Amino acid sequence: MLRKMLALSCSLLALSSVKAQQAPALKLKSTYAVLPTDSKAQIIAKAAHVIPTANQYAALKNEYIAFIHFGPNSFTAKEWGSGMEDPKVFDLKSLDTDQWCRVMKDAGMKMVIITAKHHDGFVLWQSRYTKHGVMSTGFKNGKGDIVKELAASCKKYGLKLGIYLSPADLFQIESADGLYGNLSKYTDRVIPRPVEGRPFANKTTFTFKVDDYNEYFLNQLFELLTEYGEISEVWFDGAHPKTKGGQRYNYLAWKELIQTLAPKAVIFGKQDIRWCGNEGGKTRDTEWNTIAYPFNPDTAHYFPDLTNRSLGAREDLYGAKYIHYQPAETNTSIREGWFYRNDTEQKVRSADDVFDIYERSVGGNSIFLLNIPPNREGRFSERDVNSLLQAGAQIKATYSNNLFKSAKGPARLLDDNDQSFALLSNPDAPVIIQTKSPVTINRLMLQEAITSHSERVEAFEVDAWIGSDWKEIARATNIGYKRILRFPQVTSDRFRIRILQQRAAPALSTVAAFYYKTRPPRLAISTDKKGLVAIAAARQNFNWNVNEQNAADNINTGIVIRYTTDGSEPDRHAPVYTQPFPMKKGIVKAAAFTDEERGSVSSERIEIAKENWKLLDASSATTRNSATKAFDADARSFWQTSAPGQRHAIAIDLGATYSISGFTYTPQTFHGKGMLEKGRLFISNDGDNWKPVADFEFGNLINDPTKRNYDLKSPVSARFIKLESTVIAGGGDELSIAELGFYE
Repeated sequence: MLRKMLALSCSLLALSSVKAQQAPALKLKSTYAVLPTDSKAQIIAKAAHVIPTANQYAALKNEYIAFIHFGPNSFTAKEWGSGMEDPKVFDLKSLDTDQWCRVMKDAGMKMVIITAKHHDGFVLWQSRYTKHGVMSTGFKNGKGDIVKELAASCKKYGLKLGIYLSPADLFQIESADGLYGNLSKYTDRVIPRPVEGRPFANKTTFTFKVDDYNEYFLNQLFELLTEYGEISEVWFDGAHPKTKGGQRYNYLAWKELIQTLAPKAVIFGKQDIRWCGNEGGKTRDTEWNTIAYPFNPDTAHYFPDLTNRSLGAREDLYGAKYIHYQPAETNTSIREGWFYRNDTEQKVRSADDVFDIYERSVGGNSIFLLNIPPNREGRFSERDVNSLLQAGAQIKATYSNNLFKSAKGPARLLDDNDQSFALLSNPDAPVIIQTKSPVTINRLMLQEAITSHSERVEAFEVDAWIGSDWKEIARATNIGYKRILRFPQVTSDRFRIRILQQRAAPALSTVAAFYYKTRPPRLAISTDKKGLVAIAAARQNFNWNVNEQNAADNINTGIVIRYTTDGSEPDRHAPVYTQPFPMKKGIVKAAAFTDEERGSVSSERIEIAKENWKLLDASSATTRNSATKAFDADARSFWQTSAPGQRHAIAIDLGATYSISGFTYTPQTFHGKGMLEKGRLFISNDGDNWKPVADFEFGNLINDPTKRNYDLKSPVSARFIKLESTVIAGGGDELSIAELGFYE
């Protein structure tokens, strides 16, 4: 019976492959206008014919790419600079871009994007149009060019190169003669503007009607796109620390210049590639790349962040003016924050964490963009390298051995060719795959032929023949470029795929099966109000905040947890964790061990126990979110002010005098408001007379609402602490704090 089903399935697929040669009723486009007269069926038919451009498809095939955040912030330990830093703070003595590219290549990455200019306006190349950059530093006596060295290393190691050029520019905003928002007139300008003694080898010129800042920006784009080899992606950040003078960007001029000078480049943040909506490595369960647009993306100047939970479901499309193909990049950092700060307190994602995000992003119809910030020696730090290489080894070990390689089934699904496909014109005919002998799998990878048939699968199920019947092992919604299913291991020699819902006859190009050897789990380290340290398996690898992870009570069978309290890495001789233990200060590191291997190491700095803390005063609070919730050792609760304003304060009695060396701030993420961007810390020994000890700033909170550390320049002795806000992120007028902590 099974052989008959297999033969029937193959014959139907073969027949449908012939039908696929016929011209479709609608043309294939990257964008379709939705007409007021279109029925719901017509709208879905159009969505089923929206496909990626050649550049977008090449970007999707990159799959796993790198981000490099490097600049003055790497030396000042800030996320966002002010733009007024002396360029000499970029005190770079050495640079090893070969090491960057070697590590990225070995980790399985295919492209690197560098912050040629971040929001502070400092440039990493020898620009003709500013002195605020590497040319005004001691690096190679002002002759260094980091973009040039990276471009050479990319060529050496076979990596593509992308450029991040921030539209925001605090140097041009804050400088007296700055070009940003200077209210200059729009006139015809020739790009590039000639500079005596520095001619361009590329003689292409453009004439655009723009103002001073757009001219400046276009001139720098011209440099980057003509003097560093082929550029595969241009990355435009939508963040704006500050604006001035109603400055507007002439994106259509930018686009014309990019498409002329770098015809193979995709543009991030505009119509080619979009932001995933967060910076924590989180992914949507259903990530459509055929998405609803309220305007024509081809003629738009402004593109909003698309952060809704659903962007391309049927209900989204019914309300669209256009349906546009636009892949997402899941961008996050391997470190806490985008720039290097230090190698002691700044957390580094484990290899398991990176591997998890890789599977969810690449296997969730998006591109994985992982940031690796170089340190002050111009190299990737050892912890980052180890995590990258271990994750790369996991990816290779898992996905280099296709267990369906010699299986029987539709040949065009099993030939490892993403350009061949089987058109499933009969929705009642399942895809059946039979292996020569039983195989044990816990991963299944599927791909649609999106360049010829768009994204059409809306729901599907995978079954395995167990005993004498089909048993469901996994189900999901869409597939798109790639879907990776993860499920408990199953052993069988027969598998089937059933399409449950579709927009039109889907074309599957690839089905492959793999086995991931489960590693010891990543651990979460938490401290309760009494100062007892607990260690358990973390439920969410992508979340830095262990207090929000709701650590599991029970560890996997056969796993032993070992830990240290002296800052050293736990090995098989370290103490075994059996129950929560008291600890007043220091760093706890822990790892799970099996007989064969050690899992990733988790680390947590221990804060002063909060059992005896008392609220001294608070500027205001809502009834449900009292000020005591800012220090209840539970980041799921939070203090919420009730009175509007920029300045809010909370004063706490620590119950005893401590030598305080810093504090932690955990923003609440329940409604995304009230982030503490800037503030002042005071101390007192009587609770009445206050002395300011630090002005602090936390950058990029709205996009990256993670726990932050602030180290004091030198320890201070105090019993009473007061924290006052001076700026709320996003111009807000309320303050929310999930948790405050202080450490010795």
